[in-house]
Amino acid sequence: MRYEIRFAGFGGQGVVLVGFILGKAAALYSDLEAVMTQSYGPEARGGASSANVVISDTAIDYPLVQSPNLLVALSQEAYTKFRPSTNAEALILIDQDLVQPTANDPVYSIPATCIAEQLGKRIVANMVILGYLTTVYKRIPTEAMEKAIRDSVKPKTIELNLEAFSQGYEYGLQVVVSKR
Repeated sequence: MRYEIRFAGFGGQGVVLVGFILGKAAALYSDLEAVMTQSYGPEARGGASSANVVISDTAIDYPLVQSPNLLVALSQEAYTKFRPSTNAEALILIDQDLVQPTANDPVYSIPATCIAEQLGKRIVANMVILGYLTTVYKRIPTEAMEKAIRDSVKPKTIELNLEAFSQGYEYGLQVVVSKR
C-alpha cells in the first residue's frame, strides 16, 4: 500500500512541519515506511510551500509524490495549483477560511484558521488540520500523531499544539460520521 500525501500552502503556515510530523508518526510510531520531500519559495513568509509525504507498508523505492491520494490545501493558490495533478479519487482537505473549492469538488473542509484563532494562536491551524486528517485518513493512530507532535515542536508549545490537534480531531469525528 503506497499512499501519497501533499500538504500545500504558503510559507509561515507550518506546511513542512505538519508533513514532517505525519512522516514521523508513520515511520517511528506506526511500523510504516515514510519519506518526505519539501518545496518552498525564496520568501521567508508568504511564498508557496509544500511538503510531500509517501507512506507505505513496504520499502519505498521512489520518494517523490506523483499523483497524491490526499491533498491538504491551506491556501487558494495551493488548491488551484495542485488540485489538477491530484488523483481523481483523492481525498481533498481544505481550510474553509482560506480556500474556495470548485463547484462539485468533493472536499472535506474545516475552519482550521478560525479554530486556531479561538485557541489564541493562528499559527496552530496546521495542527488543527493534522487532527482533522487523522480522522479522515485513518491509517495512523491518534497516539502516534500525538507522540510525533510532542517530539517535534518546541517544549513550551506542546500543550497548545496538542490542543489544536485535538480540536481538529474532534471536528473531524463529527464531520466524518455525518458524511457516512
